[in-house]
Amino acid sequence: MAFNNVYEGKKVLVTGNTGFKGSWLSVWLKMLGADVYGFSNEIPTTPSMFEVCHLNDHVHHRFGDIRDREAMNEYVQEVKPDFIFHLAAQAIVSTSYEEPFDTITTNVVGTASVLEAIRNITWPCTCVLITSDKAYDNVEWIWGYRETDAVGGKDVYSGSKGAAELTIKCYWKSFISSMPNIKLGVARAGNVIGGGDWAKDRIVVDCMKAFSKGETVEIRCPKSTRPWQHVLEPLSGYLNLGWYLAKGKSENGEPYNFGPRAEQTKTVYELTQDLAKEWGIDEDKAVKVTGNIPFKEATLLKLNCDKALAYLNWHSTLHYSQCVHTIAEWYKAFYVDKREDMFDFTANQIRFYMEEAAKEDLAWAK
Repeated sequence: MAFNNVYEGKKVLVTGNTGFKGSWLSVWLKMLGADVYGFSNEIPTTPSMFEVCHLNDHVHHRFGDIRDREAMNEYVQEVKPDFIFHLAAQAIVSTSYEEPFDTITTNVVGTASVLEAIRNITWPCTCVLITSDKAYDNVEWIWGYRETDAVGGKDVYSGSKGAAELTIKCYWKSFISSMPNIKLGVARAGNVIGGGDWAKDRIVVDCMKAFSKGETVEIRCPKSTRPWQHVLEPLSGYLNLGWYLAKGKSENGEPYNFGPRAEQTKTVYELTQDLAKEWGIDEDKAVKVTGNIPFKEATLLKLNCDKALAYLNWHSTLHYSQCVHTIAEWYKAFYVDKREDMFDFTANQIRFYMEEAAKEDLAWAK
């Protein structure tokens, strides 16, 4: 999984680069030899992976509001990137209930702002726009959603992601599909977990904060199931999509799902228990069920990733146990070992993932 050296020596612009997924992607791109540029409105949390990994020393960065069309366009024209990965978003479901207007404008107008900047690009550029599995009109059936299924959303967050998808589609059909210098793809993924996340109302974050202090974690919906996947799984999909698009190996303008193995659909309670075991604490004392549910969230949503396998030769790599172990290992390095070299530690986890992916590729080839 070296992506055929397609990113080496290339300028890559990542919107939302100070966030959880954006920080991981920035580290990976640096490992691949890319010249990484970032555009985001703020450092989202304290602590943050961006600061813990000292990414300001490794990437070019500019603060700005993704909804500011002129600022976005000006930065793209200044950098002249070979690749754009658009991750900037309001990604927290609970926040969408508190700040519905900002959620919609960030996720919809922000996406339109990036598309407007893409319209003005005159050089060859490959663009991967990331939305979410929540973009699908979720009727909570038991099988996975395919890329041809309807987008929509019954809550503000899901609706904003569905609307972002429609915005991308209309810009693609109306303008960008006729631009021979632009390659564009859409990526959908969700329930991403991993080290370096400190966003609010996320179960792994709550567990790691509590366990690091010797406290009990409070959970609201212990029986809710999620198809948990390590952050490196979808990121490998995004990078794979960018590679295939750049080399003309993937059809232009298409969406792709990136999800975990079927075995990784676990309850919230199971995940907290397994994290507690990895941390080395008594599982019976690790969790307290509060029953306090301040907002409604969909209970079941799975993705069908056959298209990514068929057209991008992509498949998930880590088993559930590896996912949980890798997460606990990252937070132990930060909280317990208090390591200063978290960029290098993160890079080593990416190397481990790439080695495991190479083994999986050999297994699939047999």
